[in-house]
Amino acid sequence: MTEAHRTASRARAPTAATPMAFVQAIVRAYAARGMDAARVLEQAQITPADALDAAARITSQQMEQLSAGAMRELDDEALGWFSRRLPWGSYGMLARASLSAPTLGLALARWCRHHALLTDDILLHLASEGGRARLAISEQRDLGGLREFCLVSMLRNALGLSSWFIDSRLPVAAAEFPFAPPPHAPAYAVLFDGPTRFGAAQAAVYFDARYLALPLTRDEAAMRQMLQHALPLMVRQYRRDRLLVQRVRQLLAGAPDAAHNAHALADRLHVSPRTLHRQLKEEGASLQALKDEVRKSRAIELLRRTRRPVKQVAEASGFASEKSFIRAFRGWTGLSPADFRRHGAWPDRSPA
Repeated sequence: MTEAHRTASRARAPTAATPMAFVQAIVRAYAARGMDAARVLEQAQITPADALDAAARITSQQMEQLSAGAMRELDDEALGWFSRRLPWGSYGMLARASLSAPTLGLALARWCRHHALLTDDILLHLASEGGRARLAISEQRDLGGLREFCLVSMLRNALGLSSWFIDSRLPVAAAEFPFAPPPHAPAYAVLFDGPTRFGAAQAAVYFDARYLALPLTRDEAAMRQMLQHALPLMVRQYRRDRLLVQRVRQLLAGAPDAAHNAHALADRLHVSPRTLHRQLKEEGASLQALKDEVRKSRAIELLRRTRRPVKQVAEASGFASEKSFIRAFRGWTGLSPADFRRHGAWPDRSPA
């Protein structure tokens, strides 16, 4: 193999980001049942030495394979988190019960309510206030050594299913957990989009409440197909974001005079610049077109409602020079800013 091929292979290799602590939690679940996890670890290509190394990481594919094998061998989709087993198909039953809901908000609320029928060791709560949604877990008993694994997995599972329901990524604005930062705390930046706070009162994730109004896009046929390979939804991040265009537009409008670039916006959205451009293209948009849309709206508003000089309007609309603003504005409207102002309405003649 040439050096170029070796480099390409390394570039394509999946990132090992899942903490070994979650593997150790599954091993403890086996031990609690008097069972040996050696075979399922081998199937996931995790050596006994690696399983004991708290600093080690595994890939999402390994975690998916390990979880699937453990769920079947333990006959417990909760992997030992709760005081009673959740037999294979339990979470599929919950998903089906939510499928008929018209919106994600109703589906997720139904999922939270029905989860209490499976176990009362934890309760899930969905609330929305001020444009921000919160999905939280209240613990009804001591979850012991599996506490972290349980709380993280429950929230990831809910986010994964929600993303599948609406065929869209559900970006997390913030996550909270009721324990001290674990040694593998940096891994939480991969598990959840937004910043993570430890030492909180409850485990919870926060996200834009607008996602709750999105309609479900799946039917029973899609449900049957998904349930055959459900774990990738829980282990890996969903890629598409149906509200990405609105979120980008909102960030641009929040500071139209700022020099927005793909790297800065991608950082705010917790994606890579390449992913940002690709997903915008998939939604039939582009960053430049959205910038122009926001700049145009801002410029028209200022020209109609204020007496600011054209140079100041250009700066406030995000242009480096008056000349480039005039050229762009003429392309948008067919008029220069001065001509537009003369022909346009002046509903508010108060000074800026």
